[in-house]
Amino acid sequence: MRPWPGHPFPLGPVWDGNGTNFSITSENAEWIELCLFDEDDVETRHELPRVTAHNWHGYLPGVGPGQRYGYRVHGRWEPEQGHRFNANKLLIDPYAKAIEGPVLWDRARTLGYADGDDLVIDRTDSARAIPKSVVVDPSFDWEGDDLLRRPWDTTVIYELHVKGFTERMPGVRDDLRGTYAGLASDAAIGHLVDLGVTAVELLPIHHIADEHFLQARGLTNYWGYSTIGFFAPHAGYAATGTRGEQVREFKGLVKALHRAGIEVILDVVYNHTAEGNHLGPTLSFRGVDNLAYYRTLPDNPRYYKDFTGTGNSLNPVNPSVLRLIMDSLRYFVLDCHVDGFRFDLASALAREFHDVDRLSAFFDIIHQDPVLSQVKLIAEPWDVGEGGYQVGNFPVLWTEWNGMYRDTMRDFWRGRAPVAAFARRFTGSSDLYQSDGRRPFASINYVTCHDGFTLRDLVSYDERHNEANLEDNQDGTPDNRSWNCGVEGETHDAAVIALRDRQSRNFFTTLLLSHGVPMLMAGDELRRTQRGNNNAYCQDNELSWVDWALDDRARDLHDFVRRVIAIRRDHPVFRRPTFLTGKEHEDSGAPDIWWFRTDGRAMTRADWERGDALSVGAFLNGAEIDVQTREGEPVVDDSFLVLFNAWHDPLSFRLPPARFGRRWELELSTAEPELEAGAWEAPSRSEVDVPERSLLLLRRTR
Repeated sequence: MRPWPGHPFPLGPVWDGNGTNFSITSENAEWIELCLFDEDDVETRHELPRVTAHNWHGYLPGVGPGQRYGYRVHGRWEPEQGHRFNANKLLIDPYAKAIEGPVLWDRARTLGYADGDDLVIDRTDSARAIPKSVVVDPSFDWEGDDLLRRPWDTTVIYELHVKGFTERMPGVRDDLRGTYAGLASDAAIGHLVDLGVTAVELLPIHHIADEHFLQARGLTNYWGYSTIGFFAPHAGYAATGTRGEQVREFKGLVKALHRAGIEVILDVVYNHTAEGNHLGPTLSFRGVDNLAYYRTLPDNPRYYKDFTGTGNSLNPVNPSVLRLIMDSLRYFVLDCHVDGFRFDLASALAREFHDVDRLSAFFDIIHQDPVLSQVKLIAEPWDVGEGGYQVGNFPVLWTEWNGMYRDTMRDFWRGRAPVAAFARRFTGSSDLYQSDGRRPFASINYVTCHDGFTLRDLVSYDERHNEANLEDNQDGTPDNRSWNCGVEGETHDAAVIALRDRQSRNFFTTLLLSHGVPMLMAGDELRRTQRGNNNAYCQDNELSWVDWALDDRARDLHDFVRRVIAIRRDHPVFRRPTFLTGKEHEDSGAPDIWWFRTDGRAMTRADWERGDALSVGAFLNGAEIDVQTREGEPVVDDSFLVLFNAWHDPLSFRLPPARFGRRWELELSTAEPELEAGAWEAPSRSEVDVPERSLLLLRRTR
């Protein structure tokens, strides 16, 4: 079989029904071989016959879906100059739509250099260790499905791991647990719908390559922040097969979630790859064109710049690399109907040379793209490099994981953050997002996420307990801002248990009533624990999987969280699209928000400046929410009082004067969650007791 010239675009393998066009980018290669593998792993090599604008391409008639392949790229071995071409190493296609499985480290040497010296080339073949790329059939019956395009102000995000969510879930067939199909099951989607979340944020599903050092310890990169294929759904999460079936199964998951009204957001890792530093394996990008794909030191390109803490940083300054990122994003939107993306260590993508630049080409291209500019864009607004912490500094169209919100809320409910900081975060962080024209939903509010303690552990442990990671408990941050409520770890002390449960309710209620977009972590509503491990990235076992064997406390917390989500859904006063001003705009007789002390009087500057103040009340005016119907008519909601007491003693709050409301009824209490809405009423200027470390939500009835 002799390749035809084919076409330089689109990149990757494209099957047209008669054969497949292959195209791969390398600026510095001398020639490239396409390597086909049969069922017995017999390899047939074809030199790509043409190169156009650095795209090496050829067309093979008769080659179609299911064909396994890889590349061998020939060029200079000059590590001191940044060139690490080694045709002895089979390479994964950077544009592969499917990759058949894991790297089999023990089958062949994947390092491109000889033992002990990364300047000396290794000439052993790596093909037996490298998972093969697979040609896929892109067809799929979407049955009219499209992106849901849910507004940010009605969005509630639920961060979950595809495997961990259903690996132990009752109601999911054994052969589907831990897979895309398992997450698409009635049991899994039923839980999401019943809880009331509107979007799932999936931990990385781009194809993952576990680091060799983890495998040597008997561990894996469970979280998946070790990408080797930016177009390929991870084969390990497929129940139906790994020869392209994983693509169809992933699309089926998206379609099923959309039918239930749930958006799909992907956590994407375009800041680094699984190939590590200069001593890492040659799996794909390093061998295709090391100097183009990675950021190297200008004065010594043998070594990499590392803004990510993983050993390498992908190089979006290079047009071909930037194109790869954009092509990957568009593929998952246009071909897979994904609704948005959360960008891991997004600051690394915005570094043109060294500094993080909000005017970088990365942002410019996304903002002008008619597809990507219209989906949900979430930044993790930091990396590990100098000046990488950029919370509040991303441009319009972007939302951000608000790490300041997380830290402040954790501190407030353990009695270590003043009410001034608390109030800023509760009302949407206008100090971070208002000046550049963004709105409260620019803030993705969260208390816990995959990286750190679960909520149960946040109220049960003061210190990390990461011994299972086999790193002498030195990994994971020591800055948890947690409080164990008096006992480290599990306890039978009834008072400690009651306080921990109340603190959990405080966190959930505060999160879901805050302005901005709330994000919950899967299993927190079920009291999931990692037994104090705050860095379970390598724990693909029951430590990380959601435990569905629920006790009464777990069921009670689940029901409480569902109740608060419903309150948020039903009342736009908690999800207003513009920042509060403390002023009256709609002739309602009261400002949009009014903060008050326990004596019912307005907060003064001196009150806000007190560093030891741990209690405050807020009036939220339902007639001043700046929300309109489709026809432009103003929406009027109920008005509420929220009484916060993070103090260790109960407090009595005097309710505001009658102009804010003549009568109030209980909507929710975190100290007495069993009380139903309307359980008691109180007139204006009366005193209401708020138990220690709790909050009350009151609704105006007159």
